[in-house]
Amino acid sequence: MNSRENQLKAFNRLLTIMDELREQCPWDRKQTMQTLRHLTIEETYELGDAILDNDLNEVKKELGDVLLHIVFYAKIGSETNNFDIADVCNEICDKLIHRHPHIYSDTVVKNEEEVKQNWEKLKLKEGRKSVLEGVPKSLPALVKAGRIQDKVKAVGFDWDEAHQVWDKVKEELEELQVEVKAGDQDKIQDEFGDVLFSMINYARFLNINPEDALERTNKKFIKRFQYLESKAGELGKPLMDMTLAEMDVFWNEAKKL
Repeated sequence: MNSRENQLKAFNRLLTIMDELREQCPWDRKQTMQTLRHLTIEETYELGDAILDNDLNEVKKELGDVLLHIVFYAKIGSETNNFDIADVCNEICDKLIHRHPHIYSDTVVKNEEEVKQNWEKLKLKEGRKSVLEGVPKSLPALVKAGRIQDKVKAVGFDWDEAHQVWDKVKEELEELQVEVKAGDQDKIQDEFGDVLFSMINYARFLNINPEDALERTNKKFIKRFQYLESKAGELGKPLMDMTLAEMDVFWNEAKKL
């Protein structure tokens, strides 16, 4: 691993390259925070993919892409005299010190859960009116549900046991079926949302990340379906011309693989 001195040299090199690109490259000169935003989101998802695949070399590359974006935003901020990379670093350093009084002060905590509770209490003392203010509005709904549940848990609004949450899941499923039979599409959507929310809550009690679990299933389905497509191709028969029973033969083969 690199020494701290070499790490700082590498970061300084990146800052220098960013300065040069912003001055000399037509594309880099044209970018704004608004034009970079969707690219940053894309890079973050690519990092997430690499982490799920446990491809550490790819994680390294994607971290570099994300770091570039952070440096890019800071460069743009410095051009309008709003902030620069030092301000960004100092801001997060100050926040970390303030929100870890068990490390940098005399607060005593027993476990990870008490750390989370203190974190949320400190946020409220900083002026937030709700513990849910820190949940980004633009988060995907599945991720947002998990973050909401984490936030309210930190202030004690939570179930005690996993079986209570599972009972809630079953209750929501029964309510969904009632509305499905009634045929009211708006109410069906409401109840389906309740089922998903309760399932995400249950995943938390099982120590499972629902986003990771669903993505694992997505990858598994893609792999099996592509196997089915390849086998159909070997037969020279389009999938749309195959019966479901014929497709099931290859699907079951894919499951065994």
